[in-house]
Amino acid sequence: MFNFLKGKTKQKKDTYSKSVKPYQINSIKDKNTTPDIEANAEFIQTELGKSHDLIIKPLPIHDKKGYLIYFETLISKETIENHILKPLKKLEKASLVINAITTLTLKESQNLKEVVKLIANGYCAYITSDNTTILLMDVKRENNRNVDEPDNEQVIRGSHIGFIEDLSSNIFMIRAQTQNPKLKVEYIELGNAMKNKIAIIYIENLTSSELIKEVQKRIKSIKADIIQTPGFLQEYIEERTFSPFPQLLNTERPDKVVANLIDGRIGILADGSPTALIAPSPFISFFQSPDDYNSRVLNGSFYRLIRVVSFFIAIGLPSFYIAVVSFHYEILPVELLFTVKSSLEPIPIPPILEAIFMAVTLELIREATIRLPSPVAQTIGVVGGLVIGNAVVEANLVSNMMIIVVAITALATFIIPSTEMSTSIRLLGFPLMISSALFGLIGIVFGFSIILIHLCKLNTFGAPYFSPFAPLRLSEFKDTFVRFPTWLLQKRPKDANAKYRTLESNNPREWDEQNE
Repeated sequence: MFNFLKGKTKQKKDTYSKSVKPYQINSIKDKNTTPDIEANAEFIQTELGKSHDLIIKPLPIHDKKGYLIYFETLISKETIENHILKPLKKLEKASLVINAITTLTLKESQNLKEVVKLIANGYCAYITSDNTTILLMDVKRENNRNVDEPDNEQVIRGSHIGFIEDLSSNIFMIRAQTQNPKLKVEYIELGNAMKNKIAIIYIENLTSSELIKEVQKRIKSIKADIIQTPGFLQEYIEERTFSPFPQLLNTERPDKVVANLIDGRIGILADGSPTALIAPSPFISFFQSPDDYNSRVLNGSFYRLIRVVSFFIAIGLPSFYIAVVSFHYEILPVELLFTVKSSLEPIPIPPILEAIFMAVTLELIREATIRLPSPVAQTIGVVGGLVIGNAVVEANLVSNMMIIVVAITALATFIIPSTEMSTSIRLLGFPLMISSALFGLIGIVFGFSIILIHLCKLNTFGAPYFSPFAPLRLSEFKDTFVRFPTWLLQKRPKDANAKYRTLESNNPREWDEQNE
């Protein structure tokens, strides 16, 4: 029996044969087919990484053994059933297979490497025991529904598709973009009361074996009645649940998952959810966007730098304002000092209460716009912000300067691509405001020091969360605060611990050298 068929006959009784004999895969030379059908099938299965969505279906024609081989997440099951299985079951001779398939695009090949590549691109292979030529049929599926761009991760340039609630469709999107035979999918069922399928996706010859085992161990060890979404799963497998910083990147974009898979990371998806988790996810990855790489290098670097600056504005601007107006008036220019003082004179409450009141009000408006229907939410967001802002200023509850500070802070949080990181930054602003109200600028320095120490101590699946800043790796700064040209990014990030780090050749722009 095929060693790769063991353990799967219980799940799909009609999928696997019980009469396959052992053999030596070493009998295959030069990557060409042999008369040994089992050897051909084992070679294909091994090259495709023994992925859980790889189907090897016995389809004998009279006394001749045969197998259909395909990825169930890439193909159309209706096409397989109506245009392949039904015609072949009526055949009397295996040699007439190519004449029976009349409605599909067909190819023939005796090169197993080519067969593997085509299967990874959505073809179905049919191998028989009396023919060394393998028949390949194009049965690539189409998405079950229209795929839209995620509202939370929109881009100007690049792919405009996002995940949906169907796991097979999501894996199809990833496979369609990678077209890599070594892309492996592993299914794990979780939930005692209600089962849900979790998919672990990685590139087998690239992703670290230690990382794969660690992800598998953490997920398989989960004991819960139900795991509906990656959000539930995240709390079970991340190191520091009570840390304000997310340790797994949450995304709804297939291209973002593919980019991380190529870096040697692992994607985790759940059936019924349009989101994926990326492991490991360092701190800087939450500030990266597909627009950075789809835009020209200077534009992408500018966007990235703006996001990094917005992090410091969002987390520190209100606390800095409170510290200045409460303790450090002397650092303001004289003209600005009079403006700030005249704005604060009629306000009966201290700046810290102003800031907290406005921050909480802003969160209320933000939450209301999320929960209400879209047309109403837009009205509430605009009218509510204007009415409340104008009312609190006229009532002398909040100064004009505080309105400006809170508005700039809100804009800065919106710039962060990750909604989870944006929320974390808003939460961290509150203790910093309290610290600055008590100790001034010294309190801000103390607060930032605690945050920095916490970031340096965090790990994400064994990798340093604050990499490449701690530990310091200057060679990886090419894709942090700014982005270097893609042809200079020839090394994968070390935190991913990929099996090999080189992305491109030592001379990716040979034409440039020749012109010189």
